[in-house]
Parts: sequence; C-alpha cells; structure tokens
Amino acid sequence: MTSYREHAPQILCDFLSYHENIKSHSQKTVDEYFLDLRNFFRYMKQIRNSSLRNTPWDEISIMDIDIGFIRSITLTDIYGYLTYLSRNRAQQPNSDRTEYGLSATTRARKIATLRSFYNYLTNKVHLVEDNPIKDLDSPKLKKTLPKYLTLDESIELLNSVDGPNRERDYCILTIFLNCGLRISELIGLNLTDIQEDALRVLGKGNKVRIVYLNDACKEALEQYLAVRRPIDGKDRNALFLSSRNQRISRSNVHSLVKKHLSQAGLDSTQYSSHKLRHTAATLMLQNGVDVKAVQEVLGHEHLNTTEIYTHIDNEALRVAARANPLGKVKPKK
Repeated sequence: MTSYREHAPQILCDFLSYHENIKSHSQKTVDEYFLDLRNFFRYMKQIRNSSLRNTPWDEISIMDIDIGFIRSITLTDIYGYLTYLSRNRAQQPNSDRTEYGLSATTRARKIATLRSFYNYLTNKVHLVEDNPIKDLDSPKLKKTLPKYLTLDESIELLNSVDGPNRERDYCILTIFLNCGLRISELIGLNLTDIQEDALRVLGKGNKVRIVYLNDACKEALEQYLAVRRPIDGKDRNALFLSSRNQRISRSNVHSLVKKHLSQAGLDSTQYSSHKLRHTAATLMLQNGVDVKAVQEVLGHEHLNTTEIYTHIDNEALRVAARANPLGKVKPKK
C-alpha cells in the first residue's frame, strides 16, 4: 500500500493510482504528484477559509476535497497559487534559516503536476468540463548547457582510479562515461542483467531498455567480476556491492565519483555521476552518433521506446556504443 492512500481524498487517490498502475510511473514520481497536489489544496483551503490562516501548514487536512471543490477552482486561483510559490513558499519548509520563493524550475514542475491532474479529470474520467489550466503558460526557464568532462578529462579520471575497490570503481565510471546510465539505473543492475555484449537497464517508469557494451565496458566488467566476491542474502544478485556486502547505495556511488574526480585533479564540486551521463551523451554526439540513437541509449523518458526501435535498428545502437572514444580505454593491469 502506498503512502498517499491514508492522507488523500478518493479523487486524488484515483488519479495517483492511474499514474502508478496505468501509466507505470515510478513510486517516486507518484509521491511527488501527491506532495505537489496536497500543497496546492492546502493553499486553496487556506485562502478560502479565514479560520485556517494561522493553522500550521502541515495540520491542514485535504481529506474533504471533492469534485465540487475542484470544479470551483478558477484560473485566477491558480495564478494566485503561482504567486505564492514564487514569493512566499519556503524553500526548506522545516528549516529556520530557509529562504522564500521557489525557483522557476521547481514551479514549472508543480504546474506540470496540476496540468496532468486536470487533463486526467477532463480527458480520462470526464469529471471536469472546463479545464482552468489549459491555457496556462509555464515559467520561462533559463537554458543552460549541462556540464561535462572533455575527452582528455575523462581519460584522466579513468587513469586516476586506484585503491581497494579499483576494479569496481573503474567499472562504474566506465559504464557511466560510455553508457550514460542514471545513478538509479546503475545501482539497480543485477548480475542477470549482463547479456553478452549488452546490459538490460531498468529506467524511469519501469521501462526496460538494452544498452550495448563497447570493448572498454566489457573488459572493465570482466576484470570487476573476476574479483567480485559471492554473497548470500537479498543482494546476492546485485552487480555492484558495497564494502558491507550489500547492493551499492546512491550515497556510495556519489562518494566514489567525487573521490576519483578529486584524485584526477578535477573540481568535484562541479561534477557528479549525472554529469558523467552528460559526458557520455556529449562525446557520442561530438563523434557523429545520430541524436535519436543517443536518446535511445540514454533512455530519455519523453521518448516512446517502441517508436524509437522502429526507426533505429539494433546495429545502430551497437554503433553508438562503439563510437564513444572512451570505448578503447583499457583498465590498468
């Protein structure tokens, strides 16, 4: 049973269940939808009921929200909510030192949640006739280029790997830099996901994709598996293990990436595992890989995987894997 069911009215539970079971969105995504909508309804209740003005935010229940209340919400109400987010919403609600006013990126995400909710009500269950948010624009976002390592910096990073977990860390960095996996995808890899020259990757929304391995990845995996210790218990099938013989955690991976960046003389405050994903994409694009092939390799969530496979055959994805110039870099013996 998911966490939102005891704290959300039925109409909201139905919406969240639709995304969880029909749209196959991850638990994290569904929980974020719930938190965004709970925040919105708390705001609406507070501005409509003066007796709630001094009520602590976390004590405002939304269990009485029904379709009648939702139908009464206007575009003016939503503009008021956006003003509240940009001026008065605490960035860190549980901190005494918080600043106020959410970033344009965060506000855009909350608008996307509202848009999804109203689209569901109007187009899927037909409970609302007039969608007040249909013409609402999202905040204008500044376009920034993602940070990434150059080819020389990437090679320097790999060459700097040393220490008691050298084979494991080298393999993790090699997969990040060549395959562009998300950190959640990497820590979720199992031994059974290795399929000859490919990895079976479970991405966002529980979507599975196949990522082909170049020579560098295959050799790094071979050297790591030669020293990976067998374990028992629930994590026995995990590909990457921590020093405690458990599936490696997100914090473990963040730490090892930062450590090796520093060892390579790179600014560890400017780069992360996600920046290594950007690096993989950039190096592939710079070396002539078709952008659709790169999107498939990275598993971008806005693409329909089936549609992409109708345009890009498996050989094109193998070419994308081999085209990364780091594919020829070998681990130190």
